[in-house]
Amino acid sequence: MASVGIAVDLASDTVTRPTADMRRFMCEAEVGDEQKFEDPTVNLLTEMVAELLGKEAAVFLPSGTMCNEIALRVHARPGEEVIAHRTAHPINFETGGPGALAGVNMRAIDGPRGQFDAAAVEAAIRPNSRYAPRTRLLWVEQTSNLGCGSVWPLARIEAVTAVARRHGLATHMDGARLLNAVVASGIAARDYAATFDSAWIDFTKGLGAPVGAALAGTRAFIDEAWRCKQQMGGAMRQAGIIAAGGVYALRHHVKRLAEDHANARRLAEGLAALPGVRLDPATIETNIVFFDLEGALTAPVAVERLLARGVRMGALGAHTIRAVTHLDVDADGIERTLAAAREVFTGHRA
Repeated sequence: MASVGIAVDLASDTVTRPTADMRRFMCEAEVGDEQKFEDPTVNLLTEMVAELLGKEAAVFLPSGTMCNEIALRVHARPGEEVIAHRTAHPINFETGGPGALAGVNMRAIDGPRGQFDAAAVEAAIRPNSRYAPRTRLLWVEQTSNLGCGSVWPLARIEAVTAVARRHGLATHMDGARLLNAVVASGIAARDYAATFDSAWIDFTKGLGAPVGAALAGTRAFIDEAWRCKQQMGGAMRQAGIIAAGGVYALRHHVKRLAEDHANARRLAEGLAALPGVRLDPATIETNIVFFDLEGALTAPVAVERLLARGVRMGALGAHTIRAVTHLDVDADGIERTLAAAREVFTGHRA
């Protein structure tokens, strides 16, 4: 059910609410002291994630942002540098966490649709000099949020991480929407994660759990991650109640991501047919739709008018709008959205 006054909420897939079955499963979860590794549900979830990503171990954390910040702290020392796309989450949406919490530099590189290539990585790695920061970590976000949910091809991932390994860099995958990439491509999560030293998945986006993410890597990496988790105040007690949401999601909500992708494509096709909207539906790979406005109508005004009709999207600057499909938006919700969009962009009621 959408928020009060909002019939269709496409602001983000983070607005999803746990289903009735997920809530029941969470209420019945076995619990124990998570910090002592005595919570059976947390232990089950971390084992599931480690197996899914092909890693030795995993740690349950309150958020994906915490996964990212802990990975930075374990992989890099203060003053060292991380290579990431300019649209990467730690650069844009973690309130300066890389500098404040890990003391690292972020070196932003470019490339279409939130992705870079091997040549860009090679060019960004600093020469060995006592005057320059030491390049320490390569960062990939799968799927790319600001890249319109684009899926990194496995061959490109293997190429950029090969450059990193050749130069002695660590590698990290921000897998906030990794399972969207898995469903869209048919490539297993462990194959995408194979060349990364660490990777994580989020339970609160397309998977629909109310809280949590899990970071995976070697046992030594996870031991250090636990130290950071404790230090940063993220250690918990009977966390099985919330971890159960992740367990349920991995068992029941992965394959259904295909529905979100189909809804995103239908939304894109409908929007592309409206005057003043610039959008190529062929670019929609997963559940994120970006479109640009041409003409006098600005994105903030369009978003306000859509909201008045019960549809919420997000304005990114003056001319770009973002809409994200998820399990709380069905095919009827997409049609309602398109009806509202026709009113806003054509001035005529459906």
